[in-house]
Amino acid sequence: MTEVPAVLERLRRTTDTVVGESDLIERLASGRRLRIKYGVDCTAPDLHLGHAVNLWMMRQLQDLGHQVVFLLGDLTTRIGDPTGRSETRPVLTPAEIDRNAASFLDQVSLVLRTDPEVFEVRRNSEWFGSMEVATLLELFSQVTHAQLMARDMFRERVAAGREIALHELIYPVLQGYDSFALGSDLTIVGSDQLFNEQLGRHFQQRLGAPAQAVVVTTITPGIDGGPKQSKSLNNYIALTATPKDKFGKLMSLPDTLVRTYAHVYTELPPDVVTGLGDAAAQGGPAARDAKLTLAAAVVTRYHGANVAKDERAAFLEQFSRRKVPADVPEVTVQAERPTILELLQAARPELSNSELRRLIRQGAVSIDNQKVFSHDRPVPLSAPLTLRSGSRTYHRIVRAGAGR
Repeated sequence: MTEVPAVLERLRRTTDTVVGESDLIERLASGRRLRIKYGVDCTAPDLHLGHAVNLWMMRQLQDLGHQVVFLLGDLTTRIGDPTGRSETRPVLTPAEIDRNAASFLDQVSLVLRTDPEVFEVRRNSEWFGSMEVATLLELFSQVTHAQLMARDMFRERVAAGREIALHELIYPVLQGYDSFALGSDLTIVGSDQLFNEQLGRHFQQRLGAPAQAVVVTTITPGIDGGPKQSKSLNNYIALTATPKDKFGKLMSLPDTLVRTYAHVYTELPPDVVTGLGDAAAQGGPAARDAKLTLAAAVVTRYHGANVAKDERAAFLEQFSRRKVPADVPEVTVQAERPTILELLQAARPELSNSELRRLIRQGAVSIDNQKVFSHDRPVPLSAPLTLRSGSRTYHRIVRAGAGR
């Protein structure tokens, strides 16, 4: 698919808006290889399906011969992107930045091609680390205070009486200059990064370079139907999640999200997406079957059709027949009558107390197939029991020293 209209049509599936669309059309029509800026700060990465929307669009362009320039903001990470923040970010050490950068590379490689022909890695310390103060001041002179204070998060912090550090105000300036330094033709971002990337266009134009096009992608609700996917809200599906976890979490979606998720997170044809949405709206078995198709499509995209087929069969075996898996891990607790929360703490130490309480509130926790909704309810451990925490996570709970 190399015709420009076909390329744009494919990108539009997950696009909200394009800034500089005429520039993008002209560059695609020229036949030259585009440089696609993908910039990240080297904070601890935990990429999820929402992030992958941008990655898959870049992958489509890589498959047409265009190059993703993966920009590690190692210097700007020391400042901290204020986007979405009500307080100043903590400063990371160089060792932490290097570890996070390596993890980012590992995760994006789950979607992006990393062969040198279509993938280049850069760090913005290459230009900012040696930039003279006079040059930096000249850069600052091209952006006004009014431009920077147009950002809603800055206005909100001022209105709330919270401080804004000077280095936070200049962060968008530095990110904007990155686009000029890289010779970016295109960047694909969420709406929260549009302001910074428009500054990239601003600097390219002021410094005599062609302005990058900015594709702003679709943002979906989290898997609970609430705000966008976020680790802090535990409403996300991680790229690194196992096929089993991806399948199970997609099966737990509200029926109202099936059409949206099928449209954004799969490559199913539009008529199939519409059919899944209509089926989900009916509820009951039709909605379940729609989710099975959706989950299989997502797992196929990341892990292959054979894995998706196995996960579908396993899900139906386990849940349609209410069968507990044979390989349930065993957890030993000391207390004779632990609370539900204490059982969860022992079985799921990787989750915070707030995440565990959220699972209880959502009805995702059961004891021997009976749902529980109170975190402080005591549970007698006179005999082993089966604890479910989430759609497909089981543990066998036994008391220390108890007979088997």
